[in-house]
Amino acid sequence: MTTHTTTVTQTEASPSFFASATYIPPDAIFALTAEYNTDTAPEKVNLGQGTYRDANGQPWVLPAVQKSREILLAQGLNHEYLPILGLQSFRDNATLMALGSELYERVQSRLATCQALSGTGSLHTAGLLLRSCRNPLPKIYIPSPTWSNHHQVFSSLGFTCESFNYYNSAHKDLDIESYSSALQNADPGSVVILHACAHNPTGCDPSKQQWMELGHIIKQRGLFPLFDAAYLGFNSGNVDDDAFAIRYFVGELGLEAGVCLSFAKNMGLYGERTGCLFLVTRSKETAVNTQSTLEMLQRSEVSNPPAYGAKIAATVLSNRELKDLWYKDLETMSGRIRAMRVALYNSLNKYGAPGNWDHLIRQSGMFGFLGLEPDVVLQLKDKYHIYMAANSRVSIAGLNEKNVEYVARSIAECLKRG
Repeated sequence: MTTHTTTVTQTEASPSFFASATYIPPDAIFALTAEYNTDTAPEKVNLGQGTYRDANGQPWVLPAVQKSREILLAQGLNHEYLPILGLQSFRDNATLMALGSELYERVQSRLATCQALSGTGSLHTAGLLLRSCRNPLPKIYIPSPTWSNHHQVFSSLGFTCESFNYYNSAHKDLDIESYSSALQNADPGSVVILHACAHNPTGCDPSKQQWMELGHIIKQRGLFPLFDAAYLGFNSGNVDDDAFAIRYFVGELGLEAGVCLSFAKNMGLYGERTGCLFLVTRSKETAVNTQSTLEMLQRSEVSNPPAYGAKIAATVLSNRELKDLWYKDLETMSGRIRAMRVALYNSLNKYGAPGNWDHLIRQSGMFGFLGLEPDVVLQLKDKYHIYMAANSRVSIAGLNEKNVEYVARSIAECLKRG
């Protein structure tokens, strides 16, 4: 029997399945960090990526987290699967942390919770849930400027995203009038993304009174508040203060709400991807149905979430001694950031940097919004090896006593040069 073989040349082959793929530039912040890492200059400063650094510019393992790890190791840590919705003790304690004990008891029967892959995963899971429950899809209102991933997360799921003006660049402060106006004109039934505290990138948060006014507009317009809560406790050093808006919307206004929690910043669990999504719903029955939908969505996305970070966080949150130690850790981090914010402000004035820098000490949280033009940002990188986001957002945590004057002097020189 004769066997015939056919040789297909490259030109005869069918086109690649991926022929229509287009090149997408790397994520700006991660690309900036990569560029910083390859920079061989003896004096360089990374103010781009939002990760906490200690006074020596090094990553910091929180003492509370270190003790939690030791407890887990002594218990005989294993690597078994978690349930689909994640570690129950983590979900319960994370939600309790955000709501406070009194409110948590009031709404516990109306909660749907799901462990998620840090803040990004929590937002994505919330988007999946909204997409499965709402037809037609609600519009997503997002402040401008905002964290760069907000639009990408929701637009990738098919939502229409609409920006509203959050920041007044002339006054370098929150534009509360535009904010209120945007909500008053928002389509009923839409979703609004709210930074619970430490607004990224501006560092400008509403006051408690402003939060109350915004909450009443949201309730009046029938909007759904979805909180991105990546900095609870990290912003002010006090979880209760940072969770004010969440608790007011749920406890005082009686709103349904979604809260996307991340423990990357406030516990330093960046690479563990430790997050939690919880929904406060209208009724116990709605909560049960919503949680079952979350379980189905989680199964189809990641099957079940990572265990180690959740176990660390749950141990800290459920152990009185470790929780108190964590509160001190939060004060340490937020206190150092506040001190560096003041140091940068003082140094900019010391070196005669043109302009008024009062906005720096009005801001709070990890980030500072300098208000520099793009060409100045580029000069700082190319000439002084100081790396920051293109919009001049800087991670205040990247500053320390050894580099803050260098950064301020460099900014002053660039601005004087024009």
